Amino acid sequence: MTSTELAVDATGLVKTFGTNRAVDGVDLAVRAGSIYGVLGPNGAGKTTTISMLATLLRPDGGSARIFGHDVQRDAGIVRQLIGVTGQYASVDDSLSAIENLVLFGRLLGLSGRDAKRIAKNLLDEFSLSDAATRPLKKFSGGMRRRLDLAASLIAQPPLIFLDEPTTGLDPRTRNQMWDTIRRLVANGSTVMLTTQYLDEADQLADRIAVIDTGRVVAEGTADQLKASVGASALQVTLTDAHDTDAAVQTMRDVLGFRGNPAFRGDQISVPMADADRVTDLLVELRSRGIHLAEMSVQKPTLDEVFLSITGHGAEPAADELEGAHA
Repeated sequence: MTSTELAVDATGLVKTFGTNRAVDGVDLAVRAGSIYGVLGPNGAGKTTTISMLATLLRPDGGSARIFGHDVQRDAGIVRQLIGVTGQYASVDDSLSAIENLVLFGRLLGLSGRDAKRIAKNLLDEFSLSDAATRPLKKFSGGMRRRLDLAASLIAQPPLIFLDEPTTGLDPRTRNQMWDTIRRLVANGSTVMLTTQYLDEADQLADRIAVIDTGRVVAEGTADQLKASVGASALQVTLTDAHDTDAAVQTMRDVLGFRGNPAFRGDQISVPMADADRVTDLLVELRSRGIHLAEMSVQKPTLDEVFLSITGHGAEPAADELEGAHA
C-alpha cells in the first residue's frame, strides 16, 4: 500500500504522562475510503492516539502523517483535512441546533450564507430538521450525539475521527449512528473509529486494531482476527456452576486452548481449532463427573479474540486514564 492510498500512516507513536506510557509505539495504516476500528477497553490508549493524530496532543516519539502531511510539521494543513467527534458533546447548551452548527461554520471561516446552508443540510442528514430551533436542553442523548457528529462535519473533511461515538446511546440510536457512519464512507469519507464495543467494531470496521496497555496487540479484518483464535468457538452451560473451574481445566486439557474463556452468564465459551475434538471432550467431561445442560459450536466472536490476545475482556476499566489527558 503506497502512502498516497493512506489517510493515516503512523509509526511508533509514543505518549507519556509522568511515569505512565499511555501510548507505547503504536503503528497504524488506514486506507482512504474505509472505516478503521480501534478496539480496546478504557485506559488502553485509544483516545490519546486519536488526539495525537488530530494534532491535539504532541507525540513524545514516532511519527504520523494524514494524507501524506506530517501531524507536527504540517499541523495547520492536517486540521483542514479532519473532523473530530469526542466522547462528550462539544455543543453549546444555550444555543439551538442550527445556531450551534452555524457558529461552528463561522468559526471555520465560512460565510454566513454558506454556514447556514451547510447547517440545514446536516440537520436533514441527521434527522434533526424538526428540532432545528429547539433548545438543546430538550434534546435526548441520541440527538445530542448526532448533533455533535454533525458539527464535526461542517467543514466536510475527508477524514473523520470518531472517539466512542455511541457511548451511552440506546440500541436503536446506536443503529442509526451506524447507518450514518456507513453513509459517510459511501459518500467518500474515511472514518477512524475508537470503541470498546466488540459488536460495533465487528459491524462497522473494514479493519480493526486491537489496542491494550498502549500497544497494538493485533490488527486485521474481523474475520482474520477471529480466525487467529480458531475456526470455531465451543459454548457450554454446566448443570452445576460449581464445576466451572474443573470444566475449564478439562477443556484446556482436551482442546489445548490458551488464554482465558469468555463468560456470558452461565455460559462458558472457548476457542476451538478442531471441532472433531468435541466428542473427546464430552467423554472426558463425563469421566470427571461434569455434566452439561447445553452445548453448541459457533464461529468465534471478537470477544473470544480479545480474551485470547490480551488475557482479559474488553469491558471498561475502572481507571479512565486516557480521558483525563485527552
